[in-house]
Amino acid sequence: MNDPVGELDPAYSSPGATARPWSDVDHTLSYAKIFWLSTVRGDGRPHVTPLPAVWTDRKLHFCTGAGEQKAKNLERNANVVLTTGTEKQDEGLDVVVEGRAARVDDDQRLRTLTTLWKERHGWDFEVRDGLFVQGGEQEALVFAVTPAKILAFGKGEPYTQTRFRTA
Repeated sequence: MNDPVGELDPAYSSPGATARPWSDVDHTLSYAKIFWLSTVRGDGRPHVTPLPAVWTDRKLHFCTGAGEQKAKNLERNANVVLTTGTEKQDEGLDVVVEGRAARVDDDQRLRTLTTLWKERHGWDFEVRDGLFVQGGEQEALVFAVTPAKILAFGKGEPYTQTRFRTA
């Protein structure tokens, strides 16, 4: 699979800047500890919540309880935005991922994801009937977001805004 090609937006970048390489974006998504998930409520209002996610196979994966607001929102509208980055103004890379969330319920795939959740976040899950299970009883739905567009904001000279179209 070829790496997505970045396209610099010169209107929001320092003079002479070049597009951030895909490897920077891939690294940020792979090692981020917290993402901010934005979904849309049934009445059109936004809902935003922090959560850990796992980037693998060019998809962002997250989990949630079936009764939580984000799960209810996703039943009606699968369009999401996930963001991650740094609180610093003049250094680092902020990344915005836009796409659609789809349930992951294949037990074999979920087992692979449990290993990654343990490695990256220290969370222990079991897999049962297409769900993550924690502590023998807490169940969580798992979603994968295939990015339609990724924006990368390089902070600090040179400032950059790079768009990666992946779909």
